[in-house]
Amino acid sequence: MLLPGERLVARGPYRYVNHPNYIVVIGEIAVLPLCLGLPWLAVVFTLLSSPIKLMMDRLVCADGGNPDPTLTDGKDAALAKQIELDGWSYPRHLSGRSFSVIVHGDVSGAADVRRSVSDWLRFMKLTPAGAASEVDRYIGYWEPYATSHQAFDDDKAMQDEVRNAARSLAEAVAQKWFGACAEPGETLTEPRRK
Repeated sequence: MLLPGERLVARGPYRYVNHPNYIVVIGEIAVLPLCLGLPWLAVVFTLLSSPIKLMMDRLVCADGGNPDPTLTDGKDAALAKQIELDGWSYPRHLSGRSFSVIVHGDVSGAADVRRSVSDWLRFMKLTPAGAASEVDRYIGYWEPYATSHQAFDDDKAMQDEVRNAARSLAEAVAQKWFGACAEPGETLTEPRRK
């Protein structure tokens, strides 16, 4: 939240994180394991969450919704809004890159989550890495949580589908890297930028 007439803090730890809540979340991730007397788990969870947070920040900005911070003196929200209203082009920074999405569940919603994430990535002009790159499956459908890890370990076909999705993504990236894979329609002009 930003009070009217105030600027976002861009010094101290906020030079490195975009929102004070991120520091709170990192603290929350660390506090639960510490309360349970598991300091090593606090470190592991905190370290594991950081790359995920950075990836999500990059994806949220990937459709160009945030003006270039060099134009806004870092974090001047009013200036960023004005740049957008003056005709920001919404550059899609990750346009043309390939993606793969794998979702599994044990009750319901796996297909809806996969479809939502895939639709969002397509909206940002990312490209699915082939038919094998989008997977949604149920593992241990309505079985007890106590046996869910075993159900996953036993589902060799699901493991192979995950490997195929990863291979499909690797192939798509390699093809694009060497210029062998052009996206149909990539030169068309969009009638609606946002």
